[in-house]
Amino acid sequence: LCSPVRFRSGNQWNCGGVTLRTPVGAVGHGGLYHSQSPEAYLAHTPGIVVVMPRGPRCAKGLLLSSIRSKDPVVFLEPKILYRSAVEEVPDADYEIPLGKAEILRTGTDVTIVGWGTQLRTLQTAADLASKEGISCEVIDLRTLLPWDAECIIESVKKTGKLVVSHEAPLTCGFGAEVVATLQHECFFHLEAPIQRVCGYDTPFGLVFEKHYLPDEKKNLDAIRRVMEFSL
Repeated sequence: LCSPVRFRSGNQWNCGGVTLRTPVGAVGHGGLYHSQSPEAYLAHTPGIVVVMPRGPRCAKGLLLSSIRSKDPVVFLEPKILYRSAVEEVPDADYEIPLGKAEILRTGTDVTIVGWGTQLRTLQTAADLASKEGISCEVIDLRTLLPWDAECIIESVKKTGKLVVSHEAPLTCGFGAEVVATLQHECFFHLEAPIQRVCGYDTPFGLVFEKHYLPDEKKNLDAIRRVMEFSL
């Protein structure tokens, strides 16, 4: 009900600032229950903002921006952060702009894009790739709707290669939107087929969780595949 308020009122009203926080994603012991990643469902709803932080410092800045936004925000909190994430978080008030991606690591060979706790996996994959002489640019979308397409476009124009990775299932995952946009905007800059490294299109029990998750080895394999086109 909140999402179309601006449209229905001709931009005379807003929803008054509504932020919904919800836990998402696999946690290492949840398995089939409560381990879903619903960002693609939500991003299909015009008028709402969809946010997923990668860690505590990022979460505070994005949450304060979300609470102060006059648009409805769904704030997705990866459950595994509750127990495993440790960072120094400033006591001071600060905001991280919604709709802006962050380049966590600059590189020249491959652009790697993700969001949420998948960034930890991607940073590890980039470290492994660097040992093989591959320079990866790692980007955290942070906000999925609206997402910062321009940041990714500029990076891919530089590297010529793109890997998109997320925990949600492959089919109709938000990565498909990223790939479609980049294929359209960067067609003549691409040097290799874009790779998606995602969860499988299936529910997963606890015993299969480690096989389901798109870990650093799967992402490293995707990085190697796109680099084969440069040889």
